[in-house]
Amino acid sequence: MNISDLITDFLEYLEIEQNRSQKTIANYDRYLMRLVEFAGDINIKKLDAEVVRKWRVWLNRLTDQNGEPISKTTQNYHLIALRSFLKYLAKRDIPALASDKIELANVKRPQVTFLEPEEVERLLSAVDTSTPVGLRDRAILELLFSGGLRVSELVGLNRDHINLERREFSIRGKGQKDRLIFISPSAADWLDQYIKSRPDNFKPLFIHYSGSQDELDDGAYTRLTARSVQRMVQRYARLAGITKRVTPHTLRHSFATDLLHNGADLRSVQSLLGHANVSTTQIYTHLTDPQLRKVHEQFHRKK
Repeated sequence: MNISDLITDFLEYLEIEQNRSQKTIANYDRYLMRLVEFAGDINIKKLDAEVVRKWRVWLNRLTDQNGEPISKTTQNYHLIALRSFLKYLAKRDIPALASDKIELANVKRPQVTFLEPEEVERLLSAVDTSTPVGLRDRAILELLFSGGLRVSELVGLNRDHINLERREFSIRGKGQKDRLIFISPSAADWLDQYIKSRPDNFKPLFIHYSGSQDELDDGAYTRLTARSVQRMVQRYARLAGITKRVTPHTLRHSFATDLLHNGADLRSVQSLLGHANVSTTQIYTHLTDPQLRKVHEQFHRKK
Protein backbone atom coordinates (compact mmCIF):
# COMPACT_ATOMS: atom_id res chain seq x y z
CA MET A 1 0.00 0.00 0.00
CA ASN A 2 1.25 3.48 -0.84
CA ILE A 3 1.86 6.07 1.85
CA SER A 4 -0.56 8.70 0.53
CA ASP A 5 -3.55 6.32 0.67
CA LEU A 6 -2.67 5.27 4.20
CA ILE A 7 -2.24 8.91 5.26
CA THR A 8 -5.77 9.62 4.01
CA ASP A 9 -7.08 6.70 6.08
CA PHE A 10 -5.15 7.96 9.10
CA LEU A 11 -6.56 11.48 8.82
CA GLU A 12 -10.09 10.07 8.59
CA TYR A 13 -9.35 7.99 11.69
CA LEU A 14 -8.25 11.13 13.55
CA GLU A 15 -11.47 12.89 12.55
CA ILE A 16 -13.99 10.10 13.19
CA GLU A 17 -12.54 7.93 15.93
CA GLN A 18 -10.22 10.32 17.74
CA ASN A 19 -12.44 13.41 17.38
CA ARG A 20 -9.44 15.63 16.68
CA SER A 21 -9.98 19.24 15.68
CA GLN A 22 -9.83 20.27 12.03
CA LYS A 23 -6.76 22.37 12.81
CA THR A 24 -4.92 19.34 14.24
CA ILE A 25 -5.90 17.21 11.25
CA ALA A 26 -4.72 19.91 8.83
CA ASN A 27 -1.37 20.11 10.64
CA TYR A 28 -0.88 16.33 10.53
CA ASP A 29 -1.78 16.35 6.85
CA ARG A 30 0.81 19.07 6.12
CA TYR A 31 3.56 17.36 8.12
CA LEU A 32 2.99 13.91 6.60
CA MET A 33 2.67 15.22 3.04
CA ARG A 34 6.14 16.68 3.45
CA LEU A 35 7.31 13.10 3.86
CA VAL A 36 5.60 12.23 0.57
CA GLU A 37 7.14 15.34 -1.01
CA PHE A 38 10.58 14.09 0.02
CA ALA A 39 10.33 10.33 -0.47
CA GLY A 40 7.60 10.13 -3.11
CA ASP A 41 4.43 8.09 -2.83
CA ILE A 42 6.35 4.94 -1.95
CA ASN A 43 5.02 1.65 -0.66
CA ILE A 44 4.81 1.68 3.13
CA LYS A 45 7.21 -1.29 3.27
CA LYS A 46 9.95 0.91 1.80
CA LEU A 47 9.63 3.46 4.63
CA ASP A 48 12.56 2.33 6.75
CA ALA A 49 14.89 3.96 9.26
CA GLU A 50 17.27 5.14 6.53
CA VAL A 51 14.50 6.95 4.63
CA VAL A 52 13.44 8.63 7.87
CA ARG A 53 17.04 9.64 8.61
CA LYS A 54 17.43 11.26 5.18
CA TRP A 55 14.03 12.97 5.59
CA ARG A 56 15.20 14.47 8.88
CA VAL A 57 18.28 15.87 7.15
CA TRP A 58 16.01 17.31 4.44
CA LEU A 59 13.73 18.88 7.05
CA ASN A 60 16.71 20.39 8.84
CA ARG A 61 17.72 22.14 5.61
CA LEU A 62 14.18 23.17 4.66
CA THR A 63 13.43 26.91 4.74
CA ASP A 64 10.19 28.83 5.20
CA GLN A 65 8.76 31.58 2.99
CA ASN A 66 11.23 34.05 4.52
CA GLY A 67 14.21 31.88 3.72
CA GLU A 68 14.68 30.92 7.37
CA PRO A 69 15.28 27.29 8.42
CA ILE A 70 12.32 25.71 10.19
CA SER A 71 12.83 25.40 13.94
CA LYS A 72 13.76 22.20 15.77
CA THR A 73 10.38 22.36 17.47
CA THR A 74 8.58 22.40 14.11
CA GLN A 75 10.79 19.55 12.89
CA ASN A 76 9.71 17.59 15.95
CA TYR A 77 6.06 18.20 15.08
CA HIS A 78 6.73 16.38 11.79
CA LEU A 79 8.25 13.47 13.68
CA ILE A 80 5.37 13.35 16.17
CA ALA A 81 2.94 13.17 13.25
CA LEU A 82 4.96 10.33 11.69
CA ARG A 83 5.10 8.47 15.00
CA SER A 84 1.31 8.76 15.44
CA PHE A 85 0.83 7.56 11.86
CA LEU A 86 3.02 4.50 12.46
CA LYS A 87 1.15 3.69 15.70
CA TYR A 88 -2.09 3.79 13.71
CA LEU A 89 -0.65 1.36 11.14
CA ALA A 90 0.41 -1.00 13.93
CA LYS A 91 -3.10 -0.86 15.36
CA ARG A 92 -4.43 -1.95 11.95
CA ASP A 93 -1.80 -4.73 11.74
CA ILE A 94 -0.24 -3.15 8.67
CA PRO A 95 3.48 -4.04 8.52
CA ALA A 96 5.50 -0.85 8.85
CA LEU A 97 8.42 0.73 10.68
CA ALA A 98 7.99 0.57 14.46
CA SER A 99 6.92 3.91 15.94
CA ASP A 100 9.50 3.65 18.74
CA LYS A 101 12.22 3.96 16.09
CA ILE A 102 11.27 7.63 15.70
CA GLU A 103 13.21 9.72 18.21
CA LEU A 104 12.64 13.43 18.64
CA ALA A 105 15.43 15.97 18.48
CA ASN A 106 16.56 17.52 21.74
CA VAL A 107 15.06 20.99 21.99
CA LYS A 108 16.06 23.57 24.54
CA ARG A 109 13.01 24.60 26.53
CA PRO A 110 12.08 28.25 26.10
CA GLN A 111 12.43 30.41 29.18
CA VAL A 112 9.13 30.85 30.98
CA THR A 113 8.15 34.48 31.55
CA PHE A 114 5.74 35.20 34.38
CA LEU A 115 4.65 38.22 36.37
CA GLU A 116 5.33 38.78 40.04
CA PRO A 117 2.22 39.52 42.16
CA GLU A 118 3.12 43.22 42.26
CA GLU A 119 3.38 43.30 38.45
CA VAL A 120 -0.01 41.61 38.10
CA GLU A 121 -1.54 44.33 40.28
CA ARG A 122 0.11 47.05 38.20
CA LEU A 123 -1.19 45.47 35.00
CA LEU A 124 -4.76 45.27 36.32
CA SER A 125 -4.63 48.81 37.69
CA ALA A 126 -3.48 50.20 34.33
CA VAL A 127 -7.00 49.77 32.92
CA ASP A 128 -9.38 52.75 32.93
CA THR A 129 -12.61 51.05 34.01
CA SER A 130 -14.78 54.14 33.54
CA THR A 131 -15.59 53.09 29.97
CA PRO A 132 -17.31 49.98 28.53
CA VAL A 133 -14.06 49.03 26.77
CA GLY A 134 -12.15 49.42 30.03
CA LEU A 135 -14.63 47.20 31.90
CA ARG A 136 -14.26 44.58 29.18
CA ASP A 137 -10.46 44.73 29.27
CA ARG A 138 -10.31 44.51 33.06
CA ALA A 139 -12.60 41.48 32.97
CA ILE A 140 -10.36 39.84 30.33
CA LEU A 141 -7.17 40.40 32.33
CA GLU A 142 -8.81 39.16 35.54
CA LEU A 143 -10.10 36.04 33.79
CA LEU A 144 -6.77 35.24 32.12
CA PHE A 145 -4.93 35.39 35.44
CA SER A 146 -7.64 33.87 37.62
CA GLY A 147 -8.56 30.99 35.32
CA GLY A 148 -5.31 30.30 33.48
CA LEU A 149 -7.11 30.19 30.14
CA ARG A 150 -5.44 30.00 26.78
CA VAL A 151 -6.31 33.03 24.66
CA SER A 152 -8.13 30.80 22.15
CA GLU A 153 -10.27 29.46 24.98
CA LEU A 154 -11.02 32.96 26.25
CA VAL A 155 -12.19 34.40 22.92
CA GLY A 156 -14.34 31.31 22.33
CA LEU A 157 -16.41 31.91 25.48
CA ASN A 158 -20.11 32.77 25.23
CA ARG A 159 -22.16 34.59 27.83
CA ASP A 160 -24.13 31.47 28.71
CA HIS A 161 -20.92 29.56 29.51
CA ILE A 162 -20.29 31.61 32.64
CA ASN A 163 -21.76 30.81 36.06
CA LEU A 164 -20.85 33.81 38.22
CA GLU A 165 -22.72 32.50 41.24
CA ARG A 166 -20.70 29.28 41.40
CA ARG A 167 -17.58 31.02 40.00
CA GLU A 168 -16.87 28.09 37.72
CA PHE A 169 -17.58 26.97 34.19
CA SER A 170 -16.60 24.24 31.76
CA ILE A 171 -14.67 24.80 28.54
CA ARG A 172 -13.53 22.61 25.68
CA GLY A 173 -9.83 23.26 25.35
CA LYS A 174 -6.86 21.96 23.41
CA GLY A 175 -7.34 18.48 22.00
CA GLN A 176 -11.13 18.83 22.36
CA LYS A 177 -10.82 18.04 26.07
CA ASP A 178 -13.24 19.47 28.60
CA ARG A 179 -12.06 20.98 31.87
CA LEU A 180 -13.42 23.06 34.70
CA ILE A 181 -12.33 26.67 35.12
CA PHE A 182 -12.54 28.28 38.56
CA ILE A 183 -12.34 32.04 39.01
CA SER A 184 -11.67 34.34 41.96
CA PRO A 185 -14.30 36.60 43.57
CA SER A 186 -12.48 39.57 42.02
CA ALA A 187 -12.67 38.11 38.52
CA ALA A 188 -16.35 37.23 39.02
CA ASP A 189 -17.07 40.78 40.20
CA TRP A 190 -15.42 42.43 37.18
CA LEU A 191 -17.13 39.99 34.81
CA ASP A 192 -20.46 40.83 36.42
CA GLN A 193 -19.85 44.56 36.04
CA TYR A 194 -18.83 44.12 32.40
CA ILE A 195 -21.83 41.93 31.49
CA LYS A 196 -24.26 44.33 33.18
CA SER A 197 -22.77 47.23 31.21
CA ARG A 198 -23.58 45.52 27.91
CA PRO A 199 -26.73 46.91 26.27
CA ASP A 200 -26.85 44.05 23.74
CA ASN A 201 -27.86 40.40 23.89
CA PHE A 202 -25.05 39.12 21.70
CA LYS A 203 -23.83 35.57 22.26
CA PRO A 204 -20.04 36.14 22.54
CA LEU A 205 -18.77 37.00 26.02
CA PHE A 206 -16.09 39.40 24.81
CA ILE A 207 -16.96 41.69 21.91
CA HIS A 208 -15.43 44.64 20.12
CA TYR A 209 -17.26 47.95 20.13
CA SER A 210 -16.25 49.23 16.70
CA GLY A 211 -18.60 49.29 13.73
CA SER A 212 -22.36 48.91 13.55
CA GLN A 213 -24.18 46.29 15.59
CA ASP A 214 -27.30 44.52 14.38
CA GLU A 215 -29.47 43.43 17.29
CA LEU A 216 -31.31 40.95 15.06
CA ASP A 217 -28.49 38.39 14.97
CA ASP A 218 -26.37 36.66 17.63
CA GLY A 219 -23.44 39.04 17.20
CA ALA A 220 -20.95 36.37 16.13
CA TYR A 221 -19.13 38.98 14.02
CA THR A 222 -18.52 41.09 17.15
CA ARG A 223 -16.44 38.41 18.88
CA LEU A 224 -12.96 39.57 19.85
CA THR A 225 -10.10 37.80 18.10
CA ALA A 226 -7.07 36.29 19.80
CA ARG A 227 -4.87 38.87 18.08
CA SER A 228 -6.98 41.73 19.49
CA VAL A 229 -6.54 40.35 23.00
CA GLN A 230 -2.80 39.96 22.48
CA ARG A 231 -2.46 43.59 21.42
CA MET A 232 -4.61 44.71 24.34
CA VAL A 233 -2.49 42.86 26.92
CA GLN A 234 0.71 44.28 25.46
CA ARG A 235 -0.72 47.81 25.54
CA TYR A 236 -1.61 47.61 29.23
CA ALA A 237 1.78 46.09 30.06
CA ARG A 238 3.43 49.16 28.53
CA LEU A 239 1.09 51.48 30.43
CA ALA A 240 1.96 49.63 33.65
CA GLY A 241 5.68 50.13 33.01
CA ILE A 242 6.39 46.40 32.78
CA THR A 243 9.51 45.85 30.70
CA LYS A 244 9.01 42.11 30.21
CA ARG A 245 7.33 40.89 27.02
CA VAL A 246 3.80 40.24 28.25
CA THR A 247 1.27 38.18 26.30
CA PRO A 248 -1.97 36.43 27.29
CA HIS A 249 0.12 33.28 27.77
CA THR A 250 2.31 35.17 30.25
CA LEU A 251 -0.76 35.47 32.47
CA ARG A 252 -1.34 31.73 32.10
CA HIS A 253 2.27 31.17 33.20
CA SER A 254 1.70 33.56 36.10
CA PHE A 255 -1.43 31.64 37.10
CA ALA A 256 0.49 28.34 37.24
CA THR A 257 3.49 29.85 39.01
CA ASP A 258 1.25 31.49 41.62
CA LEU A 259 -0.49 28.18 42.35
CA LEU A 260 2.77 26.27 42.80
CA HIS A 261 4.37 29.05 44.83
CA ASN A 262 1.45 28.87 47.25
CA GLY A 263 1.70 25.11 47.72
CA ALA A 264 -0.50 23.54 45.03
CA ASP A 265 0.60 20.07 43.92
CA LEU A 266 1.80 19.48 40.38
CA ARG A 267 -1.02 17.11 39.38
CA SER A 268 -3.69 19.62 40.40
CA VAL A 269 -1.98 22.38 38.44
CA GLN A 270 -1.76 20.03 35.45
CA SER A 271 -5.53 19.51 35.59
CA LEU A 272 -6.27 23.22 36.01
CA LEU A 273 -4.08 24.07 33.01
CA GLY A 274 -5.47 21.25 30.87
CA HIS A 275 -2.06 19.73 30.16
CA ALA A 276 -2.25 16.24 28.67
CA ASN A 277 1.16 15.35 30.11
CA VAL A 278 2.56 16.33 33.50
CA SER A 279 5.98 16.85 31.93
CA THR A 280 4.56 19.99 30.30
CA THR A 281 3.59 21.32 33.72
CA GLN A 282 7.03 20.57 35.14
CA ILE A 283 8.51 23.58 33.33
CA TYR A 284 7.18 25.67 36.22
CA THR A 285 8.63 23.67 39.09
CA HIS A 286 12.17 25.08 38.95
CA LEU A 287 10.68 28.56 39.23
CA THR A 288 8.76 27.89 42.40
CA ASP A 289 10.55 25.19 44.40
CA PRO A 290 10.75 26.52 48.00
CA GLN A 291 12.94 23.60 49.05
CA LEU A 292 15.70 24.70 46.68
CA ARG A 293 15.56 28.17 48.21
CA LYS A 294 15.97 26.67 51.69
CA VAL A 295 18.95 24.62 50.52
CA HIS A 296 20.54 27.70 48.96
CA GLU A 297 20.03 29.81 52.08
CA GLN A 298 21.33 27.07 54.37
CA PHE A 299 24.37 25.91 52.46
CA HIS A 300 25.47 28.70 50.12
CA ARG A 301 28.38 30.73 51.48
CA LYS A 302 27.18 34.19 52.43
CA LYS A 303 29.25 37.31 51.94
